[in-house]
Amino acid sequence: MTPWDEKQARLRAFLTRGAVGDLTVALLRSLAKMSPCIFCKIIQSESPSDILYRDEQVTAFRDAHPAAPVHILIVSNRHILSVNELEPGDEPLIGRLFSVAKQLAQQEGIRESGYRLIVNTGAHGGQTVPHLHLHLIGGHRMRHPMG
Repeated sequence: MTPWDEKQARLRAFLTRGAVGDLTVALLRSLAKMSPCIFCKIIQSESPSDILYRDEQVTAFRDAHPAAPVHILIVSNRHILSVNELEPGDEPLIGRLFSVAKQLAQQEGIRESGYRLIVNTGAHGGQTVPHLHLHLIGGHRMRHPMG
């Protein structure tokens, strides 16, 4: 472990301990609510997007920077930072994300040929927008290895 990694680990431990940890979590959640992310703006029709599906729980739209011929983002309408913020009561939402993915795969003509579903979490997981979302990617053969 490098000295920088050690400093980060000590800071992370301090910020997640006891009352300081509770305050840190509350502050991060408040900041997330104060400045709407791009996905929140799309959900609220404040930013243009090619919306393919919308209901009371999720919204789906084409990715602005597609990695494949079909690249759709399925996002929770409620701002949830990532998988790490999910609560047991969110299980129906997770099911909805996947059932909408199945429906869109059929609609886009990739159900039979196959597709990939991806949820990135955190910086090392490749999450670039801090809002829970599922990538539906298809339209060509996927490459391996992942990661």
